[in-house]
Amino acid sequence: MSDLSGRSCKPCEGGVAPLAAAAAQALMSELAPQWQLAADARSIRREFKFKDFYRTMSFVNALAHIANIEDHHPDLEVSYSSCRVLFTTHAIRGLSENDFICAAKIDRIALPVPPAAAPR
Repeated sequence: MSDLSGRSCKPCEGGVAPLAAAAAQALMSELAPQWQLAADARSIRREFKFKDFYRTMSFVNALAHIANIEDHHPDLEVSYSSCRVLFTTHAIRGLSENDFICAAKIDRIALPVPPAAAPR
């Protein structure tokens, strides 16, 4: 996957321009294909589906842990078997590299678990 997941977010208090649409589009190629870039290139979003509420909440808790470590927090919509994640950098009213770093980290926790090897 991407080297973005190995980076850390940098504080963003505003005063910088959001990523241009072309730069955001280039970074999209480093994320899982399920991420969608908004038409105005100010946010990215992805919906995660789960078998049940327990698994959904386990994912949300893991995501919250990442967000707190990185001090960069997404908007979430949580239901019984899904979680919609939207990243934007509110301080600049658009996307920053931080949004892509966090999305890449979340891609890593959302990877499907390979099936156990069949007994021989």
